[in-house]
Amino acid sequence: MGYRVAVVGGTGNVGREMLQILAERQFPVDEVVPLASARSVGREVSFGEDDILKVKDLNTFDFDDTDIVLSSPGAKVSAVHSPRAAKAGAVVIDNTSYFRMDPDVPLIVPEVNADALAGYDRKNIVANPNCSTMQMVVALKPIHDVAGIRRVVVSTYQSVSGAGREAMDELFSQTRSVYVNDPIERHQFTKQIAFNVIPHIDVFMDGGDTKEEWKMVVETKKILDPTIKVTATCVRVPVFIGHAEAVNLELEQPLSADEARAALQEAPGVIVVDHRADEGYVTPVESAGEDAVYVSRIREDPTIDNGLNLWIVSDNLRKGAALNAVQIAEVLARDYL
Repeated sequence: MGYRVAVVGGTGNVGREMLQILAERQFPVDEVVPLASARSVGREVSFGEDDILKVKDLNTFDFDDTDIVLSSPGAKVSAVHSPRAAKAGAVVIDNTSYFRMDPDVPLIVPEVNADALAGYDRKNIVANPNCSTMQMVVALKPIHDVAGIRRVVVSTYQSVSGAGREAMDELFSQTRSVYVNDPIERHQFTKQIAFNVIPHIDVFMDGGDTKEEWKMVVETKKILDPTIKVTATCVRVPVFIGHAEAVNLELEQPLSADEARAALQEAPGVIVVDHRADEGYVTPVESAGEDAVYVSRIREDPTIDNGLNLWIVSDNLRKGAALNAVQIAEVLARDYL
């Protein structure tokens, strides 16, 4: 049996990636419908290598015969249309931040907490975590299972694609401007992003953290364990695709680097590339277009009891958003629908 699937935000970076991954993984579909705002109606988007789909109007679309909605249009749009689709009987897998901390909405990374999907029918909405949280918890899960994680200190190096197509265009245009000595124009970022790093993602909150940093704290607790302490510094870097994270862990139990490496090598969704030599680690450029969460630079931290350091890299558009949504749909189709 095939499903009727709608992709909300089908013209955006993540929406186009969702369409590609649905086709790549041969998700059982009878029909796929890309949806976007009225100004995009009639535009053509690719579904796999051969099929071209025409975008329909989200505002007027009738979800009554839709089984699954993969949604990535932005939080304000999702707040309106995800409940509308869910009320019509579709299961919505929502990639925005709007529903993540709703206690009646499961926040899911299939390799980490697929069992929490059992509560999807409370609202017929399942939330996709923030991209930086998602790749981190995939790597932390096997370590937490064997040694218990007490505290996480993470610094992120997040690519501009996490801020959308316009942000990618701005990095490109600013880089070109530097080389030809044109004025640097800023529209998407608070400071120049080309040849620079910006320690500011999303809005500032009262305590001084940005909302991106807050998301990493609360989402990790909801997905993995509410007792884990997390502190984050999130930084935008001049990379087009791929997020990287330097993670320091304080564990409940002793765990050597070799033992951590062995646990990670057995974990679903993780590939360990950890050689203490030139090129013996993964960088964001190498993760682009790949499904895995890569872990490198595994080493003990002797400055604290039971300390461990990791370097975690993943394609933020794939595992950080689109792939995770499709994996959730696969679990739903296999076990629930």
